[in-house]
Amino acid sequence: MLKFHHYSLEVDNLSESIKFYKDVLGFQEAERIEFEEEEIQFLTLGDFKLELVKAAAAYNQTESIHICFETENFYEILARFENYKIKPVEGPYTLKNGWKTVFFSGPSNDLIEILSRNN
Repeated sequence: MLKFHHYSLEVDNLSESIKFYKDVLGFQEAERIEFEEEEIQFLTLGDFKLELVKAAAAYNQTESIHICFETENFYEILARFENYKIKPVEGPYTLKNGWKTVFFSGPSNDLIEILSRNN
């Protein structure tokens, strides 16, 4: 039986990314490891684990690759981003099924979706 363990993002500034995910989204720091010259920081949000890996060199991310967080407090999360002067890169949208979604860019141009399924 398989179960989800973590999602990994490659970032170009590890300390800036850690601060962003902690301050804006409420993550907590967990294990920090080094593996084959990579700096890796795990963060947790409840049972969810996010692995931030310091990028070794310049990289290009695919625009469709993103991490999505579901919330019951859509507008509260939007306000958090606004408090940090972070504007959406796409949305917010209300989908035909009533879901609300918005996309933001993280400190390493990592694409973050916030989704609410509340109608």
